[in-house]
Amino acid sequence: MKKILVIGSGGREHAICEQFRKSTKLDQIFCLPGNAGISEIAQIVDGIKIDEHQKIIDFCQKNKIDFVFVGPEQPLVAGLVDDLEKVGIRVFGPNKNAAQLEGSKIFMKKIVSENGVPTAAYETFTDEKSATEFAKKLGFPCVIKTDGLAAGKGVIIPQNFEEAEAAIKEVFAGKFGAAGNKIIIEEFLDGFEASYFVLCDGKNFVPLGFAHDHKRVGDNDTGPNTGGMGTYAPSPFIDKKLEEEIIEKIIRPSLRGIEFRGILFAGLMIGSKGPKLLEYNVRFGDPETQVILPRIKTDFIDLIEAAIEGRLNEIKVEFDEEKKLVCVVMCAKGYPENYEKGTEIKGLEKISEAKILHAGTLKKDGKILANGGRVLNIVAEANSFESARNKAYEAIAKIDWKEGFCRKDIGLKASFEKGGGA
Repeated sequence: MKKILVIGSGGREHAICEQFRKSTKLDQIFCLPGNAGISEIAQIVDGIKIDEHQKIIDFCQKNKIDFVFVGPEQPLVAGLVDDLEKVGIRVFGPNKNAAQLEGSKIFMKKIVSENGVPTAAYETFTDEKSATEFAKKLGFPCVIKTDGLAAGKGVIIPQNFEEAEAAIKEVFAGKFGAAGNKIIIEEFLDGFEASYFVLCDGKNFVPLGFAHDHKRVGDNDTGPNTGGMGTYAPSPFIDKKLEEEIIEKIIRPSLRGIEFRGILFAGLMIGSKGPKLLEYNVRFGDPETQVILPRIKTDFIDLIEAAIEGRLNEIKVEFDEEKKLVCVVMCAKGYPENYEKGTEIKGLEKISEAKILHAGTLKKDGKILANGGRVLNIVAEANSFESARNKAYEAIAKIDWKEGFCRKDIGLKASFEKGGGA
């Protein structure tokens, strides 16, 4: 029986803990730092921050943790995996070098370009003047990305020169901190986006499926980019033939020459000229995880241990092929800009038609309080996307939280099945 430590505090980590709970081999889950929802199913580790590597090591050794699952990107990029492995603690996630695939977009572009992976044409910049001149020359829309981690918000798509000039000025003025010291400007790709997840063990990999994410804050994809306002899975728009093309042209060559153990998350653009890589993340997506994991029938502890031990070739991953999932994110009003914390959320106990996964919440004096921008994930499943959507929004109608909001169109295109892009 296994003792597991999950690192992270979002809806993704709540979904991961829920998946581990289904295993027949589970003894106990610990979560650091966790949230109000996770505290119902796992023991919260208090008094340790995710950047305090030695304290995490001490905790694992004292509590005889069988393995650590690192959820978010920051500790991966900071080398938590390396520090745990140095003292013999088993851990799931890429090492510091491999984590640069997300930690530096310039590093990622260099790796994939050298391996012939189809991706957008680009240039890198460290100063405002040459970046602005290149954007003007490239034309609009174009895509501006911070090199470093920016919590899912470091991608700007200006529609004209004035927007590009203003965005570049803001980035170099420090809007995203050190993440914006270097930027990439690349061509805008047409098509529809998809998120693809692959479980890797350093030698072998197994696909975990596609999800579609709604990134912009407003209905009909309006407003600024966010960390994600909702998702659905599986993809009704990608067939087996296209998946094989993605594996052979994008995933396999990207892993050439780099030892990657963990979740490789490919952000893809599917256009008229075939699939192209937008970016890589080195962990499960949030909120994609919430619709990817419930479809996996294989014991999750078996899967993760096989990845840690380099024997994914011995495992067959089984999926619930009929299950359709929709996740709607509820946010604090004002997100992704300024929002209020500490507002009370009521009515969660009334919900039976959907699963409530907590993201930015805390429990105080028996009350559930909002403690972030993206606060709740409402996840519903059914045999059709339409039914899953209906269940999710029925559940949201029961939540008493006037300071919260959500998009009303999550998964709507999927309801029409083969009707077009995401």
